[in-house]
Amino acid sequence: MSQPVQPPNPPQQPYGGQPADGNPYAGQQPGQFAGGFPPAPPAARGNVGLGVLTALGTAIVAAILYGVIAGSIEREVGYAAIGVGFLVGFAASKVGGPLPAVGAASAVFSLGAVFLGQLVAMSMILADGLGVGFSEVFFEHFGDVVDVWKQEADFMTYLFLLLGPVAAFGGARKAA
Repeated sequence: MSQPVQPPNPPQQPYGGQPADGNPYAGQQPGQFAGGFPPAPPAARGNVGLGVLTALGTAIVAAILYGVIAGSIEREVGYAAIGVGFLVGFAASKVGGPLPAVGAASAVFSLGAVFLGQLVAMSMILADGLGVGFSEVFFEHFGDVVDVWKQEADFMTYLFLLLGPVAAFGGARKAA
């Protein structure tokens, strides 16, 4: 006597779903991943040290850029000071996470970056006026540059110094 033959099984769809209009993933359940692989985990956040180092590095680069821009046009730029602070806070919080220590470091470093940028700008202007190189003015007469900065500082100078840290907090909040 012969055994009855079972009909062949139709091809199985991933996760038990049925194809719809030729799409093999149409029956896929929510939360399941195409191809069976989950997405890559998000980057680790919450590293204070890495956030502070990012704030420092970003502040140095932003200070140089701010100083070159202000020195080239021979005037301070409020939007650039805000941009320095925002950039420092945003980058630090993107890397270090939304931690209060990262935000505080961003504010302090952005204050220093705006100040350093103003000194770079003043050194560029003085070097141009004296007919000497920037590095001679900035590195060999740094104390004199700071003295000139103190004499020339006005309300707007201090306002720009204040705007940097405020923008750093804003950038840190935007990144979080």
